[in-house]
Amino acid sequence: MLKYYFINKFDTNLISKQDKDTTIIYRNYKSYNLEDVIKIKKYCKKKNLCFLLSNNIKQAIKFNLDGAYIPSFSRDFAHLSYSKTRNFLIIGSAHNLKEIKIKERQGCEMIIISSIFKKNENYLGLNKFKLISRLTIKKIIALGGLNKTNLKYLNLTNCIGFAGISFFEQKKGP
Repeated sequence: MLKYYFINKFDTNLISKQDKDTTIIYRNYKSYNLEDVIKIKKYCKKKNLCFLLSNNIKQAIKFNLDGAYIPSFSRDFAHLSYSKTRNFLIIGSAHNLKEIKIKERQGCEMIIISSIFKKNENYLGLNKFKLISRLTIKKIIALGGLNKTNLKYLNLTNCIGFAGISFFEQKKGP
């Protein structure tokens, strides 16, 4: 199962705990520190981890990263005219059917759907998550409230992986 770890700062202690199936997504909406992007890229390359930049596809292409992440609030289509490398991965996130259809039109190869377990304003629960994930042909990634106890329930869905923050920051790691 693929894993996607959202980070907002460069911390080698947390990144070094991750295995080869983990993709690092740098998601800092306040301000991008371009030096951090370069440091994370070099560190991920050394550890053989995939690295994506959030909400800035142009910078991700410029720095020759593995791909980019488009958050649910982004409705921009300008990146469709950018020339990308063949293996450049675009992942988007969505909370409902309308956002899923936008992510499909934005050319996302995978869609992160939230929230499967975390009871917040976007809470879906397992059954609604399964229903909404069947409405797209894109690969689905689960997000929200995952822990070692409820991780086994992902086998009941058609998702190919999961994403999170706190799950990856546990003392022993996944």
